[in-house]
This record gives sequence, structure tokens and C-alpha cells, in this order.
Amino acid sequence: MSGPTKTMTVLTCTALVLTTAYTVALGSSGWLWFGLMVLFVATIGMAAADSSIPDAPPRPPTRPGPTQP
Repeated sequence: MSGPTKTMTVLTCTALVLTTAYTVALGSSGWLWFGLMVLFVATIGMAAADSSIPDAPPRPPTRPGPTQP
């Protein structure tokens, strides 16, 4: 998982905690939960796109070639 995907995951988890705390303290807001669901879908899409990119194959070790005079 790349750095931006980890950041997005932390942001999504933080938004879940804050939305839950807001709902408990002040009552439910449909727009907050809708926004959170949009953030969840974006995070899942970002993680899926990040995991579908294969790593580059390892390069063979370089050997010194013939020297030029």
C-alpha cells in the first residue's frame, strides 16, 4: 500500500470516528453519513487501484563490460 493510500485510509477512519461522535452528541445528520460513505467508496477504489499495479520486475545485476581505450 502506497503512502497516499495509507493517508486516505487514516483520513477515512478519522472521519468515521468524528461522524460517530457527532451523531452521539448532537444527533444524526444524513449528509455527514452520506459524505462518509462517499469517502469509503473512494478509499476502497484507491486501495483496489493501488493493489492492481504490479511491482516492477527486479533488474539483473549489471556486469562491467569491456573497457574502451
